[in-house]
Amino acid sequence: MLDKLDPVLLGRIQFAFTISFHIIFPSFTIGLASWLAMLEWRWLRTKDVVYAETYRMWVKIFAVTFGMGVVSGVVMSFQFGTNWSVFADKAGNVLGPLLGYEVLTAFFLEASFLGVMLFGWNRVSPVMHFASTIIVAAGTLISAFWILSANSWMQTPRGFLQGADGMLYPADWLEVIFNPSFPYRFIHMVVAAYLTAAFVVAGVGGFYLLRKRHVSHARVMLGMAMIMAVFVAPMQLLIGDAHGLNTLKHQPVKVAAMEGLWETREGAPLKLFGLPDQVGETTRHPIEIPKMSSLILTHDPNGLVRGLKEWPREERPPVAWVFWTFRFMVGIGMLMILTGIMALVLHLKKRLFDARWFQCWCMAMTPAGFIAVLAGWFVTEVGRQPYMIYGVMKTAESVSPVPGAPVAVSLGTFLLVYGCVFGAGVHYILKLIRKGPESDEEPYGSHGLRKPPVIAEWAGEEGGRHV
Repeated sequence: MLDKLDPVLLGRIQFAFTISFHIIFPSFTIGLASWLAMLEWRWLRTKDVVYAETYRMWVKIFAVTFGMGVVSGVVMSFQFGTNWSVFADKAGNVLGPLLGYEVLTAFFLEASFLGVMLFGWNRVSPVMHFASTIIVAAGTLISAFWILSANSWMQTPRGFLQGADGMLYPADWLEVIFNPSFPYRFIHMVVAAYLTAAFVVAGVGGFYLLRKRHVSHARVMLGMAMIMAVFVAPMQLLIGDAHGLNTLKHQPVKVAAMEGLWETREGAPLKLFGLPDQVGETTRHPIEIPKMSSLILTHDPNGLVRGLKEWPREERPPVAWVFWTFRFMVGIGMLMILTGIMALVLHLKKRLFDARWFQCWCMAMTPAGFIAVLAGWFVTEVGRQPYMIYGVMKTAESVSPVPGAPVAVSLGTFLLVYGCVFGAGVHYILKLIRKGPESDEEPYGSHGLRKPPVIAEWAGEEGGRHV
């Protein structure tokens, strides 16, 4: 029975599982690294020990998450050779160097200076330690640059030639790297990572405030996270709009699936909800806003929007997946904006750190960024089907010549191993969060830390003055 399984479908499921698992970690570490840099900068400016203690707690979480991201990323790389060898063979001349640049320019930076971040307190100067944090944060952004460039090239391939043997060769590296969709995808993903980290930090801060633990640290966490919610979440809406217009230009069939629009029409309505029926070529029971889809996509309420029937059935992506995951992403984005508005109102009322209902809300919103990122990637990747490289190579043409049985066995093995290994990693992260910041983890004073009052009294100093 296993021999009758479809290796293309199983290969897609396996890669979807591993890449979905992997993207959780970089989407967190990209934002967290930059926040750690901001924390350390605030400590250097104010010499307030709360910033340093908050940093020390979160840098451990960063290290564990970074490690899990590396492991899950290595597994993905191997799959190019096991499940997608035809794709790797034909596109390797273009994508191989891009992935290699990511390792050379980003991973080495992150791996080298992460040790200084973790173990450099009181061993290197404060400026050197801060520089290490900045370098690691920059490394995460450089890593995102190359990975998003490679993925964007698969969405909007440019700057290549296809030989008579079917192999793809780079003709212009600038066109390959800075392909038409890359700037939009890169900015959209980085901002999404910042929001993901912000809402995790806000959730932890809300948890501490609700339990009346580590209150000073929690105020730093929640306050800084809400600055991101107030200013960055609305900005992401504008970035997403620009990204959508770029997608409409280069992948209009994906946008038609996102809209659940089957007929080409002027003044197309926005379908808030509905049930896409791919067989019947319709979206059943729609809840619509007249002309809104045309207004959003063309900035003209009577603008022309192409429907899915413009393309042959075999050229259309799985509409229901794209339609609903897009709404999950946008819906969570709206909740993030709403959170920022509530935080701003509470701040003006001097109740940001006292409203228990808001603390519970922030805790509930902790996984929001991860869900939005996953939903966004499902829109991007599923919406590209049936192509592996859009308009150039179909997914069915890219799979390795292996039967379905070994792919099914490896998929089951991945599920088991990932559940055990990464379950242990998540358990350790939750343990670090429950433990919270520590005040006596390292000797105070070496780098200008302000001693807590009790330690100042033991040292025979008055009032815990700066040392």
